[in-house]
Amino acid sequence: MAHAEHAPVSVVVIGYDDAAHVVEAVRSALAQGPAVREVIAVDDGSTDGSPALLDALAAAEPRLRVLRRTVNSGGCGTPRNDGLDACTTPFVMFLDSDDLLPPRAVERLLAAARYRDVEVAAGACVRREVPHGPDRPWQPRLYAPPAAPATLARPAERPELVRDTLCVNKLYRTDFLRTHGIRFPDGRFPYEDFVFGARVLAAGPRIALIPDVVYVWQVRRRAERLSISLDRAGIDNWRARTTAHRTAVEVLRAAGQDALAHAARAAFLDLSLRMYARDLGRRSPAYRTAWWTEARAHLETFERAELEPATGPGRLLAAVLLASPAPRDLDRVRELAARPARLLPPYARDGDGTPVWSAEVPVPLDALLRRPVSALPLAVTAELRPGARRGGTRLRLRLHELYGRVLAAGPLGAEVVFLDRRTGRPGLRHTVPFVSEPGSGTWVVDTGVPLGRLGAGTWDLRVRLRFADGGEREATAHADTGPGLLRRRAVPDARHGVLLVQPYATHSGALAVRVAHGPHGVLSVLKRRAVRLTGVRGGD
Repeated sequence: MAHAEHAPVSVVVIGYDDAAHVVEAVRSALAQGPAVREVIAVDDGSTDGSPALLDALAAAEPRLRVLRRTVNSGGCGTPRNDGLDACTTPFVMFLDSDDLLPPRAVERLLAAARYRDVEVAAGACVRREVPHGPDRPWQPRLYAPPAAPATLARPAERPELVRDTLCVNKLYRTDFLRTHGIRFPDGRFPYEDFVFGARVLAAGPRIALIPDVVYVWQVRRRAERLSISLDRAGIDNWRARTTAHRTAVEVLRAAGQDALAHAARAAFLDLSLRMYARDLGRRSPAYRTAWWTEARAHLETFERAELEPATGPGRLLAAVLLASPAPRDLDRVRELAARPARLLPPYARDGDGTPVWSAEVPVPLDALLRRPVSALPLAVTAELRPGARRGGTRLRLRLHELYGRVLAAGPLGAEVVFLDRRTGRPGLRHTVPFVSEPGSGTWVVDTGVPLGRLGAGTWDLRVRLRFADGGEREATAHADTGPGLLRRRAVPDARHGVLLVQPYATHSGALAVRVAHGPHGVLSVLKRRAVRLTGVRGGD
């Protein structure tokens, strides 16, 4: 086992008013073992008792150093720079106070950095929905086999590296950062890691990618103070994101990394633009107008080649935004921004028969005529009728025609899956054939759903479409909102006596369902709803 003075890694942990989590984060860094010489905890002017907790931990752990800023810096960049300046080791890694390093994360990154002689070693990250959600991989196309393990002589060998904007799932050679003057933007600069990551890539390091999970990004949607990545309700957050993206692209272009700059533009369309567009239905009219205006202004800085042809959903969204000076078609925009993308009817054509977005916004969609069916934004709409008279709960799916492509592919059927929101595991799965509705341009699935076989909780509907030409397409189903739909109902059930079933539309418009079991479960849900509506709690 290596002596502490010879251990090669510093872990910089930053935090502000996060007494509830910072000690756990620091301990996860200390638990990495002999590879870590020091953990540098930088407190950014906390007033909630965090410094005292860190001091108490440091008194018992000689590898922990605590740095205090007397005034909050307003962002994450300055405290990270403080930690970088203070570190005394050949390698450095960053950790946020509300996240965790899994066991052996540093050891695995260090082994890759040394064995492959690289300046940066990067590993997989998972987003963990706290307290009960599943772990979802971040950028799996980069880190899942066979993409990793890999050694890149220069970043341009894998332009999609720009999609991983995190700074925390990587181990850096300290002298590489210092030699190239690579630092985070100081002060209040949200999405500072966009710029830091661009500066790292612009310097052209050798990079090792490993498939091991080296970082746990804990997502707390119910936190009193949301993280920057979750707190998207104000227009300033969108402005900060476009500013950070624009700065990152400028850094890459100034370094002659044109391929990376182009990839960063494409990533913005596919990731950022789609993510914010999905939320527009929940925002105020004032926000929508401001967001639309800001988005158009940013997109106008893109080169023409970066927006044409408008094949992917992000590029098509950009084309619609640029073609319309004011917000419009927000339901269709939201559905196109969903994952997987859905292009809802109507399907317009211009005077010469070319598919277009709409008669009012004639953005050409002729690229849809050339894409494989597996990549088309096919629209599936769904209605769930709990306790319908014929056959219990019924699920009805409609697959809509898309400029003749569906008919040409020959729809065979759909595999219907209900996935547990918490674990991502399937509860119900069965395949049913499509039946064509004459003259309607749609194909229909109508099937019973034994909801009593699902556990209590929230279930997301997923659909895999299969076609006679061999093509397949993963899809979510747009929730129909017609009369009598999306209503909570108590449904008799042979196994549980009664179920409380609530079909609903997610914020991206997809159908999901909440299920409560038995009389006690139903009563518990109704009591919680009464408390929310009245604010009055009953006695125990």
